[in-house]
Amino acid sequence: MGERDFLAAISKIKVPMLILDQKWHRLFALGGKPDAVKTLETQESDLLKREAELKKEIKDLKRVKENLMSSVMSNMEGTSDLVSKKLDDDKRLLEECKERIAAAEDELKDIPAQITETNKELMIASMDYCYDKLRTNSSEAEEITNWIKDVRVQLKKNVIRKRNREINNKEIYSYMHDVFGMEVLNLFDMQNGDFYIGIADDKAEEGAEKKSASEEVAEITNVDLEDVDLDAVAKESKEDELQTEDVAIDELTESSESQ
Repeated sequence: MGERDFLAAISKIKVPMLILDQKWHRLFALGGKPDAVKTLETQESDLLKREAELKKEIKDLKRVKENLMSSVMSNMEGTSDLVSKKLDDDKRLLEECKERIAAAEDELKDIPAQITETNKELMIASMDYCYDKLRTNSSEAEEITNWIKDVRVQLKKNVIRKRNREINNKEIYSYMHDVFGMEVLNLFDMQNGDFYIGIADDKAEEGAEKKSASEEVAEITNVDLEDVDLDAVAKESKEDELQTEDVAIDELTESSESQ
């Protein structure tokens, strides 16, 4: 829709008095009102106050006018100087009262249109703010969604890596048992402190049914397996294991050479 068509359509809409609507104020509860909205809000509030003042003023002036007219009518037959002076004063005040009523009514006549126009400008400014906020929130929500997805993928990878380490730990200990025997292992176990062989979570879940890596992942993330390059994860785990083996071989070689 073009700008002209849009403004033409807006001009036909009957907008409720926004500053009197508590839900309108709630639109700005989080971010606060922008300066453009504050300015128009103040302008509309001043117009409403002025409208109420003029209505009260006209009402009061009309009451005074009635009293003056009654006074003039009652003094029309008087002949004394005092009565004549009172009559002249009342006529003068009556004319001033009529002028003030006319001026107030002329000003009041234009105020409703000014309020309507200001209210529509306030609506447009409010909508500009709201749609800008909607776009900002949508953009930030999309960024957060992508971040969550990436974290879930990384989490799945790390769960798989953790399981690989635990399985490797169990295999190492089993080979150590076969090579050196339980008696030797017991001595080294006491020397090397507290550690756990096997699946680490088993220690905290004694008596509970063991979970596979895929079941564990399902509990903490809903990322599909297709989202994770399992071959890459396995390759990374293998590279870590080979690096550990290389370090161990280097240490044995240095130890042999020193002897």
